[in-house]
Amino acid sequence: MSNLILDLFRLNNRVLASGDRLIADLGLTSARWQVLGTIVAADRPQPVAWLARDMGANRQNVQRIVNDLAMEGLVDFEPNPHHRRAQLIVLTNKGRHTFDAAMRLQAPWINKLADGLRVEDIETTRSVMSAVRARLEGDRDAEEPI
Repeated sequence: MSNLILDLFRLNNRVLASGDRLIADLGLTSARWQVLGTIVAADRPQPVAWLARDMGANRQNVQRIVNDLAMEGLVDFEPNPHHRRAQLIVLTNKGRHTFDAAMRLQAPWINKLADGLRVEDIETTRSVMSAVRARLEGDRDAEEPI
């Protein structure tokens, strides 16, 4: 398991560096792209704390990235009817176009990464990663929460 975790660290670093190169011309980084993707994936506008929770990230780091995205005109803040201080984060038209452009670059990149890998192996790897993540998060559905 220790070797798996070390390999995941190395893989994460390589994925982030490759992602950074892939979308650099769009003015994005992997971190910004991930935040935009989390906003797009949400079923409704969310405050930064909820975005951070969904990403499994630190709220302060996500806030810094959201502030940068706002300065670039990619996201905007809307009043939150449930909490005065926790504004909702929404994608602007520019943000949507930038995210869509990143996804157009991502499709051939991800296909190249998957080339030669069996779908079953990818699914098994994802299943193992999800189980480990659930244990780390203390998920009640995990057999042995940490």
